[in-house]
Amino acid sequence: MEKLTFYALSAPEKLDRIGAYLSERLIRDVSRHRYGYVCIAMEALDQLLMACHCQSINLFVESFLKMVAKLLESEKPNLQILGTNSFVKFANIEEDTPSYHRSYDFFVSRFSEMCHSSHDDLDIRTKIRMSGIKGLQGVVRKTVNDELQANIWDPQHMDKIVPSLLFNLQHVEEAESRSPSPLQAAEKEKESPTELAERCLRELLGRAAYGNIKNAIKPVLIHLDNHSLWEPKIFATCCFRIIMYSIQPQHSHLVIQQLLGHLDANSKSAATVRAGIVEVLSEAAVIAASGSVGPTVLEVFNTLLRQLRLSIEYALTGSYDCAAGVSTKIIKEHEERMFQEAVIKTIGSFASTLPTYQQSEVMVFIMNKVPLPSSQQPVEAGKAGENRNRLTQIMLLKSLLQVSVGFQCSNMLTALPSAFLDRLLSAALMEDAEIRLFVLEILISFIDRHGNRQKFSTISTISDISVLKLKVDKCSRQDTVFMKKHGQQLYRHIYLICKEESNVQAHYEALYSMLMLISIELANEEVLVDLIRLVLAVQEIAQINEDNLTAYNRCALFALGAAYLNLISQLTTVPTFCQHVHEVIQMRQKEAPYLLPEDVFVERPRLSKSLDRLSPEVFFWQSKISEVLGGSGYNSDRLSTPYVPQLTDEDRLSKRKSIGETISLQVEVESRNSPEREQRAPAEEITYETLKKAIVDSVAVEEQERERRRQVVEKFQKAPFEEIAAHCGARATLLQSKLNQIFEITIRPPPSPSGTITAAYGQPQNHSIPVYEMKFPDLCVY
Repeated sequence: MEKLTFYALSAPEKLDRIGAYLSERLIRDVSRHRYGYVCIAMEALDQLLMACHCQSINLFVESFLKMVAKLLESEKPNLQILGTNSFVKFANIEEDTPSYHRSYDFFVSRFSEMCHSSHDDLDIRTKIRMSGIKGLQGVVRKTVNDELQANIWDPQHMDKIVPSLLFNLQHVEEAESRSPSPLQAAEKEKESPTELAERCLRELLGRAAYGNIKNAIKPVLIHLDNHSLWEPKIFATCCFRIIMYSIQPQHSHLVIQQLLGHLDANSKSAATVRAGIVEVLSEAAVIAASGSVGPTVLEVFNTLLRQLRLSIEYALTGSYDCAAGVSTKIIKEHEERMFQEAVIKTIGSFASTLPTYQQSEVMVFIMNKVPLPSSQQPVEAGKAGENRNRLTQIMLLKSLLQVSVGFQCSNMLTALPSAFLDRLLSAALMEDAEIRLFVLEILISFIDRHGNRQKFSTISTISDISVLKLKVDKCSRQDTVFMKKHGQQLYRHIYLICKEESNVQAHYEALYSMLMLISIELANEEVLVDLIRLVLAVQEIAQINEDNLTAYNRCALFALGAAYLNLISQLTTVPTFCQHVHEVIQMRQKEAPYLLPEDVFVERPRLSKSLDRLSPEVFFWQSKISEVLGGSGYNSDRLSTPYVPQLTDEDRLSKRKSIGETISLQVEVESRNSPEREQRAPAEEITYETLKKAIVDSVAVEEQERERRRQVVEKFQKAPFEEIAAHCGARATLLQSKLNQIFEITIRPPPSPSGTITAAYGQPQNHSIPVYEMKFPDLCVY
């Protein structure tokens, strides 16, 4: 062998003839089953290959590959393993000159076949499979960096290589699960096809460039589909964990796009399959956070929200084909619910990986998808439509809550832009109690920037606030601007939610948290005064009970007010205020414990029916609070003014009964107080037709006005001076006569009801009436 190597190195032009001769000998020995000579010939070829790195090695390699192929074609496992080992040695050699004509198609196919070996003997089967994996690894190493070689990333190669590796990852042999001695265990670990397949897959994906990711991931998705591996989702998650950690971080978003496309393609598959894909997406998103989620962030959320809407549709119709209304598959509602929960969780995972400004965009995007009566989103009519709307609203608000939980932004103005806040708060006026609770939770997660939320999860009147260990920062300038802009809107919605009959304990806990968090996070002196006024107005709702609330609702509102004022008095540290609140709470403990949270917000609340006969001592009095806080420098005028919510068009658009009543009540009060209520014309009924007519008419009027202006301009440009002067003179005369009439009316007294007053001489006498006694029409009075 030494002489042969020396000869080959001395005369490299002879290498191809040496290779051809050895190849001929080997083929003959294989066919004659002389395996000893086969091993010798292969050893000789290996050593020559390792020693000779000259220009003319290409022709020698042809002979070598021909011999390896011959061994791999053999049915003898030992020959296959021998051929693979030689090929692996060859794969590790870096050639000086590229080869234009070499093909590895046969090797990819054969090694893939070996990876799927089903030999009866377990040890032999393991060895063959491991040889197959090593062979594929060799092919990848040999071809991946050489542009002139066959492109290993082509689909025809990837469709063989990737499933072969996944097959070995998936099948952990039973024999490996036995517990051998530690030394054997270490050896087994080294020899495990699963470990080797994972290493090979990681190496393959690690070498994938931007344009090759798609071809590498597609076979994975097809393999998981074909073998129904989405449903337990353990293997699918494991696969994508390997993929996400192996590829270059900047390519992460390509994998996520592939998964989203696959989810769309499977939109009519079983809910368990879709849930599996979504779970994998969720895992992938968390890993992708270290790289990038890509430029099409909103497209990701759009796809997930579309799937959510489809799932709601499937659950309601019981069919995958909504148009036909017939389906061969039975849809299980609980599975669809699981899928919806998985989508919501994934939306949260995705959002948590994004920077703050993109999270803001995503929340606005989700909120714009929520169908509300006051929005452009179509709201369907009929019972089925209402069901669909309600489910869509709940699912989208759940998604929004998931995003807002991980959202951290110091500036509330950027966190809650006006358009977003308006839509969110309009959802707070819905009749559905669950939707209102979601809106409150979303607002709380925005406002709570120091993690104080959990400290207010139970409502109580604690005597020492220091045990809560609250994190309080001074209200920033941006927060002050935010409350100036949106404060009244927030108070109004809190007030209106308090009036809802369908509120349960969770609503009162959320309202309590909301009030406390505004006091801690966003409150300056003015906001604190407004919040105290608001809570006293809420006490009045329960006291007067115009809305016919139940005993529980009334007691809950009293208890809510007591708990809030107890904490806020300790926060303001005004001793007289604390004393007044403490006295009222003590009085309630003696006479009316059912007005305190400790008796109301329990599993079995102790209530009283006689809420209309309460003594004055159990109430917090606005005059008293105004007096004690006014003495400490607070705005006593503002404190003594009762809080009245502003009514807006939004109330008319919402379907809430109580809002409608409030508006009609306000109109009634106005009309009672108006001196000219008899003269008022009945309000015109506004219908679709009248609105349409108004729009059409306004367009027509605008056209006429535009035409008139054009004529006036044209007249002044073209008419002779005399005509313009005459026209203006006539206008001036007309104006003067009108003014004269007005002066006469104001100077002359209005006619007396019993005729004119005549003087002794029989002449009518003009009495000048003072201006403050004159009756002016309503429109003239400001």
